[in-house]
Amino acid sequence: MGLTTMQGAVAAAAAATPDGPALTVDEETFSWRELWNRSAQLAHELERHGVEPGALVSLLLGNSRDFVTGTLATMMVGATPQPLSVRLPGPERDAVLAVARPALVLAESAVELDLPTLRVDALASAEVDVPERFLTTRSPSWKAPTSGGSTGRPKVIVATRPGELDAESAEVGRTTRLPIGEAVVVPGPLHHNAPFTFALIGLMRRNHVIVSSRFDAARTLAQVERHGASYLYVVPTMMNRIWRLPAVERDAFDLRSLRVVLHTAAACPAWLKEAWLDWLGDEVVWELYGSTEGHANTMINGTEWRTHRGSVGRVVVGEMRILGEDGRELPPGEVGEIYMRSAAPAYRYLGAEARRIDDGWETLGDLGSIDADGYVYIAERRVDMIVRGGSNVYPAEVEAAIEQHPGVHEAVVVGLPDDDLGQVVHAVVRAEPGVSDEELTAFAAARISRYKVPATWERADERLRDDAGKVRRSAIRERCLARRAGSGAEAVR
Repeated sequence: MGLTTMQGAVAAAAAATPDGPALTVDEETFSWRELWNRSAQLAHELERHGVEPGALVSLLLGNSRDFVTGTLATMMVGATPQPLSVRLPGPERDAVLAVARPALVLAESAVELDLPTLRVDALASAEVDVPERFLTTRSPSWKAPTSGGSTGRPKVIVATRPGELDAESAEVGRTTRLPIGEAVVVPGPLHHNAPFTFALIGLMRRNHVIVSSRFDAARTLAQVERHGASYLYVVPTMMNRIWRLPAVERDAFDLRSLRVVLHTAAACPAWLKEAWLDWLGDEVVWELYGSTEGHANTMINGTEWRTHRGSVGRVVVGEMRILGEDGRELPPGEVGEIYMRSAAPAYRYLGAEARRIDDGWETLGDLGSIDADGYVYIAERRVDMIVRGGSNVYPAEVEAAIEQHPGVHEAVVVGLPDDDLGQVVHAVVRAEPGVSDEELTAFAAARISRYKVPATWERADERLRDDAGKVRRSAIRERCLARRAGSGAEAVR
């Protein structure tokens, strides 16, 4: 195909197989013709609302047909899609919009905003003409996802890559593992960077892309079986929920079509990773580590992981190195701060400043190491690390130990201040009724060093991570502190 605009690649697929399946949302499937026409219809609406090339268009939509068509429409007019979660509380949503300053917001009628808004659910589908400019106009940036980061302060990450790509190139295949002309299941929330990326590039590679309005473990496996999908994108939270299905239910699905299961976005506990390798095969399960900013990323398959247990792989895009607190590069195996660098600037922030040092090296605050063979290992985010009596405790390690308990659905570990030790380990768990603190303490103590075992425990009634596996530790920590102070704050949610 060669280099083309992103929407042009989708147009080519629509021209080749107009009645073939392009997008499925839950149980509803849209053809390439339907997807392309709706995108063009929305592009006309964007022009009527005065959206100009280079502007940002916020997509305040859940996983839906119009999230995808709104993205393509935005590119058709040369603007940049800015995905935004519909589940954000009003003040947090408004803070992001204040940073992004979009020319237009695509939303549903139930959402009330003080910004120019196109209510997509009120716009009935209609046949429209598709001028040549809708295929050839190149957006200066193909995405602008948001991040609250570890601080909770919103920022918008504007990619510097324009809206064009040689989608069917071997390089894109190598770095995404996406097939061409097959079926791919992407159940994550599309406002997150990875699901957005894999769904959009999946379409550009002429794949039938299957998404869900909300993640459901059994439905995801059913989608793989029903559509004969060869590719599944997941995050560790999804992997855990799928693995927690009764074995008789999980194993009833025919998953023989799967050739790639790619997981990313968060640390995967070693026991869970191994369970998936044993279930689906070492050659099927892949892991990707990188940043929304796009500096660099690593990749590893199950076969490599078996011999480099716990690694997220070797660098396949960009560069990485480990620096100590004095700014010097550390030898293989020593834990320090991970710095990344891309061949060319990959992004610009709105609402934040990059942590950049000489020669373009940047850090997001992750701690880790690189072994003598070039395999990268992630320890924790620096801001999340707990220092207990001078000893470092990595929450991900503690959470992985706790979540092996059959009665625990998920756990989040934070550090709380302590007059004697500086910080103590505190765990918030969502567990089955009847699982006591004493039982959890004993269970954790059998798996990790005693100083890492939570000193205190708290229960949560609702999920601690979203469908993308993300958790806002700073918010959970603040609520735990408020409860400890007896302020009457609500239970952790």
